[in-house]
Amino acid sequence: MAMPLRNRVLLIVAIVVAVLVLAALGTLYALQREAKAYVEGALAPVGTAASVNVAFNLSSVELTDVRLKPPPNWPTADTLRAARITITPDLRALISHRVHIRDVTVSDFTMTVLRRESGSIQILPNLRAEMTRSAAPASGAQGGSSLPQEKVIDHIGFENGTFDFYDRSVSNPPWRVTVNRAQASVDNVHLPALTEPTRVSVTGNVVGPEHTGRMTFNGWMQIASQDSQLHTTLRGVDVRTIDPYLLKKAGAKANVTGGTLDLDLTSTVRGYHLHAPGTVTLHNLQLSQGGNAVDTFLSIPTRAAVAALKAHKGEITLHFVLEGNLRDPKFKLDENLMTELRAGFAQALGVSAEGVAKGAGQTAKSIADALRSLLQPVPPAPASK
Repeated sequence: MAMPLRNRVLLIVAIVVAVLVLAALGTLYALQREAKAYVEGALAPVGTAASVNVAFNLSSVELTDVRLKPPPNWPTADTLRAARITITPDLRALISHRVHIRDVTVSDFTMTVLRRESGSIQILPNLRAEMTRSAAPASGAQGGSSLPQEKVIDHIGFENGTFDFYDRSVSNPPWRVTVNRAQASVDNVHLPALTEPTRVSVTGNVVGPEHTGRMTFNGWMQIASQDSQLHTTLRGVDVRTIDPYLLKKAGAKANVTGGTLDLDLTSTVRGYHLHAPGTVTLHNLQLSQGGNAVDTFLSIPTRAAVAALKAHKGEITLHFVLEGNLRDPKFKLDENLMTELRAGFAQALGVSAEGVAKGAGQTAKSIADALRSLLQPVPPAPASK
């Protein structure tokens, strides 16, 4: 018996729908494999991952056991290790050949940050070098790279990790400060212009010999112009953690044997002019009183400082203001900070300060420069003639 016309039509429609579904699934599968291959290829020059998993609907990319390679003479085996990195792209942007990443989440990580002898800070240097290389037009190619230059990242989050800061500007081997149980975020990144305000936030525990303190850092910066407004707080940080930044060597040095530090610093940069008032409070500060008469603490003879601290029961509060033009080569943030602290310490204790104290410390300018260096790759050098 012949099949009724209606049933034949329904069968044909069902077959067509099935073919379209299979074609769509095949296309998604091909796109999934292509996306995975692209991520693996992009990662290869800078690091490795145990696995790269692309969601079948292309809604996310997950990398596990990620390791980013260090440059020569780096203090650790990796610049970044992360148990998991999850990237959430904007599919509509991809269809229209735009790069818009809604979210990047780095989980269970350890990141190393290095301050060189010159004072400059390096964050993920190999990643920055690869960004510079990939942004340059290929030799002999028509036009630029395969991806558009403009890229937008809404949010970069760091969850449950550790930042290890190594500072070669104060000692060799470099002085190490560890911030664990760290959370951080960078929001609203518009490449390559970087003219939009980018919000940053970091919280974590500062690990010391006897005390573990707490730090927070948050605010915004316009990376292209370096305008910014940032607030930094430290609470209960072991003074010995920042020992090299407080002491002046004069043949020998005063040894800090105990105490904690609180800091409040609000820095504003407009047109390269810095205005940063702050307060430092030292709790239960203890100095060893050695036999060397030239031992000093913040340029004050140690014996005088110990005697004055006893009168203040180890508690002292210092107020300071950092002010200057960041483009002026004579303006040294570290030296200005130490001068302010030395004067405030002497004034609070009622003793005279002598000599010149020179130290080094993390500053808003250093962080802004490091982010600018990472996010804004330098243009390729002109071809030699």
